[in-house]
Amino acid sequence: MTDAPVALITGGGSGIGAAVARRLLDAGHRVAVTGRGEARLRAFAGELGDPEGLLTLAGDAADHTRVASAVEATLKEFGRLDTVVANAGFATHDTVAEGDPEGWTEMVLTNVLGPALLIRASIDALKQTRGRIVLVGSVAGFVNTPGNLYGATKWAVTGLAENTRREVTQWGVGVTLIAPGRVETPFWEATGGLPPGELLTADQIADSIVWATTQPAGVDVNTVVVRPLGQPN
Repeated sequence: MTDAPVALITGGGSGIGAAVARRLLDAGHRVAVTGRGEARLRAFAGELGDPEGLLTLAGDAADHTRVASAVEATLKEFGRLDTVVANAGFATHDTVAEGDPEGWTEMVLTNVLGPALLIRASIDALKQTRGRIVLVGSVAGFVNTPGNLYGATKWAVTGLAENTRREVTQWGVGVTLIAPGRVETPFWEATGGLPPGELLTADQIADSIVWATTQPAGVDVNTVVVRPLGQPN
């Protein structure tokens, strides 16, 4: 296990992040996951049987000190870092003209600042392993919808991925943006239910993320948009 690859996933206690963690653990990787809820993280670890290769870390993805501490704890526990997955994010599910600004600051900081902080905190370790940065964006970061501030944060993630790639490729670090369409995850809880139409599963998105992280040396897969069949936009 001491030579097994190591991944750090933000927002890893549920949804897409948890699915990625399970996939990587099954593949023999060691995995650290962060999340705001300690109880949810403990429950997730318990569901998996508290595997030796899993480290859970409570923290805020938009807090520089906590993000840096998570990277340090991962390196201390496992001795290396090969992949970071910036998955933490949420939507207020309202619009700029009619929404409640009370929740916007937290959403923008989590969705936009959070990935940037993870990149900054992990880049030195990723240089050593010639590792990979995965940013979980959204189809909403490619398709405009009326008043969608969440979509604007994902447009920012789309830009962050390419801007980051142009800097870190010189060090042998890869950058992949995974942009899902509609996915059946806790993301929709605040809306009172799942949206109509076909939905992807978290496991299907996890498959795309794991695929990107297991490309041969020297291959950099940059942008992957994954929609369910039947989603037109």
